[in-house]
Amino acid sequence: METVRVKTGRRTQLVDVTAAVERVVIEAGVLSGVCYVYVPHTTAGVTINEHADPDVATDLEGVFDRLVPHSGPYRHSEGNTDSHAKAMIVGASQVVFVAQGWLVLGRWQGIFLCEFDGPRERKIFVRVERSKS
Repeated sequence: METVRVKTGRRTQLVDVTAAVERVVIEAGVLSGVCYVYVPHTTAGVTINEHADPDVATDLEGVFDRLVPHSGPYRHSEGNTDSHAKAMIVGASQVVFVAQGWLVLGRWQGIFLCEFDGPRERKIFVRVERSKS
């Protein structure tokens, strides 16, 4: 398992980490298998979405902030209940197939760290396993 570290710059931010995850796959030398991407944080997540147009990530940041506003009738004393809720919506892991040594992603797809309580330094755990056959 490898650890990818990402520094975020805003409270809500989608960071394209596709290239960093792809480097782990290449360094692992796995030609056919599965890549697991996991974020061990309760106020961040990981997703797959369009990365060809950076405006999509910016738009989605706004969608999350409108869907679950920062201020609300929340009881959690740290003031980041919205961050926990957004992380639950997105989820903490993704699975991507590996073929011919590369991530199997659609033409427009990329892997994003979803920061909801930044700015911070986050960890992403990446594990690449060979196919058994």
